[in-house]
Amino acid sequence: MQSSCRIARGAENLTQLIPVLTENTSEYPTANRLLETAVGDRPQERLEKYGSTALSDAELIAMLLRSGTAGHDVLTLSNRLMAAGGSLSGLVKWTAADFQKLKGIGKVKSLQLVTVMEIARRIAIDQTSAEPILNRAQIVVDYLLPFVRGLAVEKFYVLCLNRKNRLIKRAEISSGTAHAALAHPREVFRTAMHESSSSIICAHNHPSGDPAPSAADLHVTQLIRDAARVVDIPFIDHIVIGLATCDPLGKGYYSFREAGLL
Repeated sequence: MQSSCRIARGAENLTQLIPVLTENTSEYPTANRLLETAVGDRPQERLEKYGSTALSDAELIAMLLRSGTAGHDVLTLSNRLMAAGGSLSGLVKWTAADFQKLKGIGKVKSLQLVTVMEIARRIAIDQTSAEPILNRAQIVVDYLLPFVRGLAVEKFYVLCLNRKNRLIKRAEISSGTAHAALAHPREVFRTAMHESSSSIICAHNHPSGDPAPSAADLHVTQLIRDAARVVDIPFIDHIVIGLATCDPLGKGYYSFREAGLL
């Protein structure tokens, strides 16, 4: 567990996490997988006959790529891509530069893939767009995960709630570096007052995966807590979102309220 967290902390660029498979092209087989596949069993024919659910993840990627390049047929290319990314959800985190590390994927194909992955990410976010009741830290984490999963920088959010703890608005207050997202109480409560919030919850992500609060996190929490008393808007919680695999407690988040600090 500790070693995987050290990798996550050090990997500010996902290109460091892509397997050597994407770089050692000398080991690539020369067989053309597409030509070796019977016409009726190729992705396009199977898609037309059986529908999209009949296709594997690699075959869906092959349909997006449409064609390979010299020495890199589209089926072989898509299978190498899935092997390097590990899964479709893994590929959502990739940048255009990450895709281009794979031989056979140039600028145009990489931008096509990034576009599709971003569409998928936004669809996942839209599915959480119903106004939830945020009365527990785990519910807040589940709500925000689609927004912060795979981010390489910290983002700080304020969640404006009504009297029944139902979300009124989610507002991104700041977007920082890989190690810090600055948030000023003035910006937090400007949003809260504009939305006539009955209370607020603050949250931000740690790209390293370790949700343990930093000294800066503690400081900004104290500032927001003090400002909340002045403007008379209850500050319910500040939650740091990380990864369960990098959390000694296995939760994947840190709640200042659960820790007794609010």
